[in-house]
Amino acid sequence: MILPASIASLPSRSSELVDLLESWANINSGSGHHAGLDRMRAALRETFARAFPAAQIEEPECPGTVRALRVSMRPQARSQILLSGHFDTVYETNDPFQHCTRIDATTLRGPGVIDMKGGIVAMLAALQAFEQTPHAANVGWEALLTPDEETGSHGSAPLFVTAAKRHHFALVFEPARTNGDIVKSRKGTGGIVVTARGRAAHAAKIPNDGRNAILALAEYLLAASKIPSELPGVLVNVGNIRGGGPATNVVPDFAEAELDVRITKVADRELLLARLNTLAAEINAREGFKLELKGGFNRAPKECVPAEEKLFAHWQQAAAEVGVAPFSWVHTGGASDGNLLSVAGLPNLDGVGPIGDHLHSNREYIVTPTIAPRAQIVALFLHRVAAGEIKLG
Repeated sequence: MILPASIASLPSRSSELVDLLESWANINSGSGHHAGLDRMRAALRETFARAFPAAQIEEPECPGTVRALRVSMRPQARSQILLSGHFDTVYETNDPFQHCTRIDATTLRGPGVIDMKGGIVAMLAALQAFEQTPHAANVGWEALLTPDEETGSHGSAPLFVTAAKRHHFALVFEPARTNGDIVKSRKGTGGIVVTARGRAAHAAKIPNDGRNAILALAEYLLAASKIPSELPGVLVNVGNIRGGGPATNVVPDFAEAELDVRITKVADRELLLARLNTLAAEINAREGFKLELKGGFNRAPKECVPAEEKLFAHWQQAAAEVGVAPFSWVHTGGASDGNLLSVAGLPNLDGVGPIGDHLHSNREYIVTPTIAPRAQIVALFLHRVAAGEIKLG
């Protein structure tokens, strides 16, 4: 097969794309750094506006954080595809990891280079190439770039719900796995705050009528940590714990912990919550103790649906035709905005960005020669949808 020239030539732009990524990653856009997020959104807006002069550009509100960026073309076209990315990172202004380093000719290390500013660069390049293909007018697309994915997408979640209604399919530009695989399914995520209350007393009192909230909470947490052995596919992690007061000669009457909980199937949610509540009830049956659970799930699982199975085969075919080594797709424990789209009823392929690793650490890196080929896959897939060779419905 002969590739459209704009798609075939994408690798020749590699140096330019890496330079762009480096400039973006050197902008601190930690989820809590609103001024930095505003600067990052402005940089994205300027680049996308220059690349697509005819596009409609909006900055929708995200309660609790800064505005998102929405870039759209041909909203009346017969096929509508959403491209999702986030421009926030986990690196705040007080993090020492602030700037990019070119480790070697194929490796760029820096904050957010793979999670997921590198994915946005690939998205941009793919759309530029696609716009030059002969049937582009048949496809409308929307790039939705959000500022709060790393903290749970609480402000941007409604944007995904409404976007799902306007589109037939979505691509999520989270990074591919290190072996090139993309994401088939993801666990749903949530947070539970467990508060234990007991009864204060002098620690030296004999017999002691105090009720140690820390010990009660510790017993509960140990029991909760065993739930995954009872419910396969469920994860429970104790991520934070605090309790007591400044004096150690007091039986503490307060303790609190935060749990990170993850599930593979929607059906697991009620099973997990019921088990957590049962364990709390066992503590609450004792005189002088009270455990309370607050919180829940902010992202339901992303479960694979038949439309994704069908389109993944086309994705693999496009990859083969641009010379990308064979890859598959896998289940992963981390959540993304693909979860939100799935719950909203929009089929999507996730993890379609470039390859890299060590996300959320000062070792985060991207394999720069994978940016252009991953963009080629996207562009060729879009081209085939526009040409009528791939049916989204």
